[in-house]
Amino acid sequence: MQNSTTIFTPQEERMINNELLLSDNDEKRLKRARISRLLKNFRTQPPRVSIERARLFTESFKQTESFPLVLRKAKAMQKILNELTIYIEEDELIVGTCGGPGRHGILFPELRGGWLKESLENLQETDENPFLISDEDIKILKEEILPYWNGKTTHESYISMLPEETRYLVFGNDNYSTLGLIQDNANINATLNWAVDYQKVLQKGFNGIKKDAEERLNSLDTLDADNNFDKAFFLKAVIIVCDAINSFAQRYAKLAKEMAKDEKDEKDEKRRIELEKISVICERVPAHPARNFHEAVQAQWFTQLALRLEQPNAGVIGNGRIDQYLYPSYIRDIEEGVITEDMALEILECLWVKMAQFVAINATRAKSFWQGYAHFEQAVIGGQTEEGRDATNQLSYLILKSKKEFPINYPDLSVRIHSQTPEPFLWEVGQLIREGAGFPKLLNDEAIIPMLLSQGASLREARDYAGCGCTEVRMLNKDTYLALGASINLPAALEMALNDGLVTLKSEKQQLGPRTGLLRDFSSFNQVMDSFKMQVEFLIRHFYIRQSMLEMVNAQKLAAPFTSCLHDVCMKECQDIHQGTIKGANFQDTGNINIIGFGTVVESLAAIKKVVYDDKSVAKDELLQALANNFQGKEVIRQMLLNAPKYGNNDRFADNVACEVDAMLLTCANKFKTVNGVSLHVKFVPVTAHVGLGALIGATPNGRKAGEPFSEGISPTQGVDVNGPTATLLSISKANSQRYDNSQSRLLNIKLSPKTVDGDKGLRNLVSMIRAWCDQKHWHLQFNIINSGILREAQKDPEKYRNLIVRVAGYSAYFVDLSPGLQNEIISRTEHQVM
Repeated sequence: MQNSTTIFTPQEERMINNELLLSDNDEKRLKRARISRLLKNFRTQPPRVSIERARLFTESFKQTESFPLVLRKAKAMQKILNELTIYIEEDELIVGTCGGPGRHGILFPELRGGWLKESLENLQETDENPFLISDEDIKILKEEILPYWNGKTTHESYISMLPEETRYLVFGNDNYSTLGLIQDNANINATLNWAVDYQKVLQKGFNGIKKDAEERLNSLDTLDADNNFDKAFFLKAVIIVCDAINSFAQRYAKLAKEMAKDEKDEKDEKRRIELEKISVICERVPAHPARNFHEAVQAQWFTQLALRLEQPNAGVIGNGRIDQYLYPSYIRDIEEGVITEDMALEILECLWVKMAQFVAINATRAKSFWQGYAHFEQAVIGGQTEEGRDATNQLSYLILKSKKEFPINYPDLSVRIHSQTPEPFLWEVGQLIREGAGFPKLLNDEAIIPMLLSQGASLREARDYAGCGCTEVRMLNKDTYLALGASINLPAALEMALNDGLVTLKSEKQQLGPRTGLLRDFSSFNQVMDSFKMQVEFLIRHFYIRQSMLEMVNAQKLAAPFTSCLHDVCMKECQDIHQGTIKGANFQDTGNINIIGFGTVVESLAAIKKVVYDDKSVAKDELLQALANNFQGKEVIRQMLLNAPKYGNNDRFADNVACEVDAMLLTCANKFKTVNGVSLHVKFVPVTAHVGLGALIGATPNGRKAGEPFSEGISPTQGVDVNGPTATLLSISKANSQRYDNSQSRLLNIKLSPKTVDGDKGLRNLVSMIRAWCDQKHWHLQFNIINSGILREAQKDPEKYRNLIVRVAGYSAYFVDLSPGLQNEIISRTEHQVM
C-alpha cells in the first residue's frame, strides 16, 4: 500500500475511490450522466466476435468471381453496407456500428482465413485479449465461410512467393507465426496505418465525390490506351461505394425515425426528440456537406466505420487533424448559439465511445505482440497551419477537456508541438498528461517537418501532416502506401554476430545467419561491430525480399475503392491505392523496418566494449559461456555487465555506441531497394513485440536474462536511466546519427512519479521539459504518470483496478488486460522522482 504522503493522480484517486468518473459536484455528474450510462457495462465482459462482415463479404465474392478485383471489392462493400444489421443504442447521439451493440471485433477471411481456422476455439480461452464467440458462429465460419478462402487468401499468395530461405527466416516451420528474427504483420493487416481526407467528406459529401467519378467516367475514351478499361472499372467501383455509404446512412435515418415513433411516454419525450434529430442528420450526411457540428461528427464516424469494414489497417484507421476539419462547423454553431460547449463535449465523447466499441482481433499466436487490445486510431490536435501559424483553436482545448476524467482509452490522442505552441495550450496539455492515463502523446513539428521536407514535400504540405498509427505521420492526398512492414529482432542479430551466425530461438540453437566469426576470434571491438553489421545487413536484405513480394501480392490481391475515393491522387489517376507506385504520388510510405531492442543492443555492445575489450575484466569465452547458461553460477559477471555504462544517462561512452548503432542501421536500410525502387524507413515502434520477441531469445550482454523483455522504442532498458529524464533526453538526442533522412517514428516512453508534476511547480517543470524536448528536435514523447505501488495493487486486485489505464508503446491500454510479463515490464521502467 501507499504511505500517507503519497501523491496520487486523478486517475489513481478514481480507482482508490471506486469511481468510474470523477464526480466532485452534482453539476459535473449531471452533465456527464449520458456518458456514464453508456459506459456502465462497457467492460463487464470481453468484446464479442461478429461474423456478419465476414459472411456478407464471402457471399458477395462467391457471386462476383468473373468481375475485376476493384469491382468485386466495391460490390462486397455494397452488400455489407446494405445488409449489415444496424442498431441504435439507448443514449447514443452518434450512431453506426461495424458489428452490433457493445464492444466487438470483425473478421477478414480474405486476408486472415489461414490462421482463423486454428484460432477460433482459442479466441475466448486465451488469457490475452480474449473474445466471446458463439458455437453457432464457429460452425458457420468452419462450414460456410473459411472453406471458400482456402488457398485464396492474400497471406497464402505471399507465402508461396517467398524464397524458401526468406520464408524460413520469417516464419520457420509455421507460416502463421514468427520464428523470432523478423516479426511479420503481413498475415494480420492489409495496409500500413492510414488516415484519410475527412474534410473532403464534410465539404463535398459522397454525392459530390460520386459526381466527380461520374463526370470522369463519362469523359473516358475507352479506345484510348491512356484511358483504358481499368480506369473505368475503378470509377464504377467508386460510384458503387459512394451509393453504398449513403444507403447505409439512410437505413439509420429510417431506424431512428421508427424508434422515435415508439417513444410515446411523456418521460421519453427527450429521447424522442434526440432520435428525430438523429434521423434528420443521417438523411443529410455523409451524402451531402455537413451543415453543423453534430452532422460533421456523424459524417466523420460513418466514413471511419466504412473504412474499418473495408479492410484491416495496421492500428485501425486514423482520425487525422480532427481539431482542424471539425473546427469550422464547431465555431459557427457556437457563435450562432446552435450548441453550447457542453453539448459539443457530449457529442465528442459519444464519438469516443463509438471508436472504443471496435476492437481489433489478432491471431492467438500473435497476441503477445499486440497486448491490451492494441489500437492506434490517432486523433491529432495542435500543430501549425499551412502558412506556418499556430493552428491551436477553441476545439483543440475542448478535445483536451474531453479526455480529462474520461475513463476509456479511446481515442489515441496526440498533440503536435512546435516552437511557437502557445503557453496556455501547453499548460492544458500538461494538465491532461498528469491525469495519469497516458494522454496525450506528443509529436514534434521541429523534427517531423524537416524530415518531410527532405523527402521532397513542399513546406505547406509538410506543415499539414497528420499523426497516424503509433508515431507515424501522413500527408493526406500527397502520399500513398505500399505494404505493411515488419520488425527486426536486433538482439538476435547481436547473438548471431557473437556466435558465427548461430542463434538460440525458443531454446533451440540454429545456424541462421552468415558465418561472421566468434567473439573469441575478434581482437578488437571494431571487429565485433563489423560482424554485427553483417548480420543486420543479412536480415535487412531478407526483409527487403519479403517486402517486395508483399508489394507485388497486394497489388494483385487487394483493392480498396472506398479508401481510394478519398485520395486526390487515386481519383486523378483512377487507380486503387494498393497499386503502389501511382503516377503523381510524390510521396509513398514505403513500409518500414521496425527495430526491436535498440536500447538492449546498445547497452550490450557498450558492456562488451567496456568489460571485455577496455577493462579486460571478463574473458570472451567466459562471457559467451555465461550467456549460454543464462548467467547461472555467473552472477559476478552479470553484475559487471549491469554496471557497465548505460544508454539513457547522458553517458558519452554509451551514447557514442548508440549513435554508431543508429548510423549502421540507417546505412544498411539505405543500401537496398524494393521491387518498386524505394528504400525503407527505419523506425522504433515495438507495440508489445519487445515482450514477445524477448520471450524467444536467450540472455544478452547487458545483463538481461533469457526470456525477459527487451528495451522498447528508442528508450533505454527498463530501470537503467537513473540520472533523470533530462539526461535521458540528451542521450536519445545524441543517439540520433541523422546519417540519412530515412529515420522516423522514434518512440520514447518516460515514466514519472506523480509527485514530480504535483502543484504549479510540478506542472511548470513538466511544461519546461516538453519545451526542451521540442528544442532538441526529438520525434515523439509519451508519459506514464503513475505510482508503481498502484500498479502492484492492481496486480493483486484486478477487479478494483479494471479501469486503470497505462501507456504501453504508442497506445494506452487497461493495465489488467496486459500479460503479467508486460505488467512487470511497465512497473520496471524507471519511475523518475525529479525532473
